[in-house]
Amino acid sequence: MKKITRSYGLNSPLLHSCHHKPISRRDFIAQGFMAGLGTVCSGSIFTLLAAPGRANATLSSDLEALKSSCGIATQGAGKIPFIVFDLAGGANIAGSNVLVGGRGGQLDFLSTAGYSKLGLPGDMVPAIANPTTGLSDFINTELGLAFHADSAFLRGIQDKFAVSHRANANGAVIPARSENDTGNNPHNPMYGINRVGADGSLLTLIGSRNSDSGGNSMAPAMMIDSSKRPTKVDRPSDVTGLVDTGDLVGLLSQQDSVAVMESIQRISAMKLGKVDSKITTDDVLKDLVNCGYVKSADITDRFGDPSSLDPALDTNIVGESGIFTAEEFANDGEFQKTASVMKLVINGFAGAGTITMGGFDYHTGDRSTGELRDLRAGRCMGACLEYAARQGVPLMLYVCSDGAVASNGMVDDSLNGRGKGVWTGDNSSTAASFFLVYNPAGTPQLLGANLDAQAKHQQLGYMRSDASVETSATPAANNVNLLVETVILNYLALHGEQGKFATLFPQNGLGNSALLDSLTAFEPIVNGVI
Repeated sequence: MKKITRSYGLNSPLLHSCHHKPISRRDFIAQGFMAGLGTVCSGSIFTLLAAPGRANATLSSDLEALKSSCGIATQGAGKIPFIVFDLAGGANIAGSNVLVGGRGGQLDFLSTAGYSKLGLPGDMVPAIANPTTGLSDFINTELGLAFHADSAFLRGIQDKFAVSHRANANGAVIPARSENDTGNNPHNPMYGINRVGADGSLLTLIGSRNSDSGGNSMAPAMMIDSSKRPTKVDRPSDVTGLVDTGDLVGLLSQQDSVAVMESIQRISAMKLGKVDSKITTDDVLKDLVNCGYVKSADITDRFGDPSSLDPALDTNIVGESGIFTAEEFANDGEFQKTASVMKLVINGFAGAGTITMGGFDYHTGDRSTGELRDLRAGRCMGACLEYAARQGVPLMLYVCSDGAVASNGMVDDSLNGRGKGVWTGDNSSTAASFFLVYNPAGTPQLLGANLDAQAKHQQLGYMRSDASVETSATPAANNVNLLVETVILNYLALHGEQGKFATLFPQNGLGNSALLDSLTAFEPIVNGVI
């Protein structure tokens, strides 16, 4: 076995002799030359207004009654917050992070050679039993979903996600191929998530790039709604800059500013009531003017103090009792980006968000480079789960990457290599995606009448013994568009609304109701709204 000494720093760009020099924005992100961005997408700047469970009923009652008719969401759209981690470059997900097995589920173990391809040497495969306990020391099911016990994702999640909250999480893995090193994988489910009802009271969707999908990967073409194109947010100042209440706040107190706007609305409404009804655009004009003042008053009521949006000032996020220490937050742009997105999405200001992280094209001939990047990604995932727990709201967290990597069996026995197999090349056949669900009301329950059935709902599809995705296992296994549909189906199922899937997506490729049931992981955790 060769001792590996070369590695790359956490933020170092990656150059590969087998790849062309980066020329596109996507290349720069995947190889770590450019940091991924956190973004929030919005159909209208007036829609990002309120956090779930917050009353905000300080407007006068007559104006409160108008808010619904003016399209002002007071508690988001009542759907489960949804965040995507888009790991640009082809990260390892299967085996060394989330366990993936054969037909019987995650613990239907692969061959030793198969695990070696997934970066696990023979002395770390999950099938090995501790002679004292009879159990594997390399399987961790603390989050419901089975991870390898030394998974960098898992270690990162555990670093930020409190022990007391972990029992309320569960997840599922989807073995599915996707092409390596290309932005043409339609991995991003944001538009579909919005179509089924996810929306925010200020923003609608989220993305880390100025692209149609808002992320590193494309969105399925048939789901794109150009009116919902992402708005980019990658730092706390971008979040606080989303709302401008104008000069009135500052000249007057926030309370007095709201009162002035309310008065303007009432005066305008009276004058509009006298407009000649013969004007054909009368109703449209009345609605535009009337709702404009209502929305302005509501924005000032909620966000006259912009710090209410600032993740840096949220003590649950930053500080002595926060998820990130002040030093961590100040020195790591990925933490700032994650905090900005989760602040907006989990509080209902945005319906869904994508956090793109770059530099996951880490087949660099060592293991430590990938381990460190996976660890930081795990910390960002754990931060989202912990913030949802602290806010007392559910969350669906989806993790995907464009392609995957494989090992040739060589071991990196450096401190950060941890005695695991080095990543030596791209390999789309070892790819997988997974999602975690947090439910403040209790552990999300897998479908299935017994443990064997539940295991097949926790792993939607399977791998061959050599750690290659079985492409005939599910429609999603060899078609990224259908992988996205599978994720959306599971989002609907968490609301008990999977029966709406065929109506909302009449041209879907997932098949009949029996097949849809087999592609669904969990029982509902909410009934339509939260």
